[in-house]
Amino acid sequence: MQKIEITAPVGSWESLMAAIQAGADSVYFGVGVLNMRARSSINFTLRDLVKITRICRKHNINSYLTMNTVIYDREVKQMKQMVDSAKKNGVTAIIASDHAVIQYARSVEMAVHMSTQTNITNLEAVKYWSQVADVMVMARELSLDQVAAITRSIKRQKITGPSGKPVRIEIFAHGALCMAVSGKCYLSLDHYNTSANRGACYQLCRRPYHVSDPDTGIELEVDNEYIMSPKDLCTIGFLDKIVKAGVSVLKIEGRGRSPEYVKTVVSCYREAVDAIRAGSYTPELAEILMQRLNSVYNRGFWEGYYLGRKTGEWAAGNGSVATEYKEYVGKITNYFTKLQVAEIKMESGQLKPGDRVYIQGPTTGVLELTMPEIRVDLKPVEKTVKGEYCSVSVSQFLRRADKVYKIISNA
Repeated sequence: MQKIEITAPVGSWESLMAAIQAGADSVYFGVGVLNMRARSSINFTLRDLVKITRICRKHNINSYLTMNTVIYDREVKQMKQMVDSAKKNGVTAIIASDHAVIQYARSVEMAVHMSTQTNITNLEAVKYWSQVADVMVMARELSLDQVAAITRSIKRQKITGPSGKPVRIEIFAHGALCMAVSGKCYLSLDHYNTSANRGACYQLCRRPYHVSDPDTGIELEVDNEYIMSPKDLCTIGFLDKIVKAGVSVLKIEGRGRSPEYVKTVVSCYREAVDAIRAGSYTPELAEILMQRLNSVYNRGFWEGYYLGRKTGEWAAGNGSVATEYKEYVGKITNYFTKLQVAEIKMESGQLKPGDRVYIQGPTTGVLELTMPEIRVDLKPVEKTVKGEYCSVSVSQFLRRADKVYKIISNA
């Protein structure tokens, strides 16, 4: 079995650490506005590249900078500064689709990965882009049979990238899908003059719409579904088929999602890939992992077009149908290392022993914890409420200002 790389979305420092904790092999992130999540995630700055790449090297994972928007002449100077900074700080590769970015990155010997915006659907396109890229994402509209035919041809024809190694094929394995081919949508541009292809999508497709007849005034509601809003992609149930198809890189979508989303999703796919390698991947394991995936943000799941579907499967509503959600309750104000005790300032709601919580921070990442005995003024209590300082036993080192969220079931 070939090595399968799991690449995780990172839109914050918390998500970066969560991805590492979950076992990601690589992370991808945006800097400034020249990426497809410029509006929906907290993007990093050029100054952050020093710290990001240092953390990635420390944990032996690759770092990919997304620069996959359309680039205009007025932005070429900025683009070159970003590529130069990525090169200087040891970013592993640039994810790009615009020829200006690709050409300049290669001129300074910066590795390039082809973005999904390139819409690669056939072997000839793979051959063309292999002149500049070692890794390329296949269009999300392809079936696994089509992907497998391409990977077999790469091996048979010995198609290599600039590194001299065989081209690696990447696919989206999990996360949000767009109704438009390769995400090239113009609804936001038409309605609000903010382009999805510039990382500024307002996601108008996620809204409910009625079909009306202008002659009669009759309105139709189609199956009570959001007819332009696809359910989220989930491949955990047939990941063995994806591996068999020769895919080398699994991309998790979600740079605008929460740190617990990143940790949960990446850890599920890590466990599944490891099970496939060990020969212990089963439908029963896939079902267990699916339940965990359902606990974090999702619009409902379907398998995309990989298994031969011709039309999409649409969300039944706007927003998440996750089985759990989190509620902010307070923050860490101190951690006593020798005692392994954390002090929490309650700023909202209440906590009691047995409650499940997330503790999240830029260095802490995501810690999921079942609340042990809670003490207020050194005395055990049945619950702690807003305004109180409480202490709990926690073996993992925590930082001041780490946030505490109560996990609540949606069932």
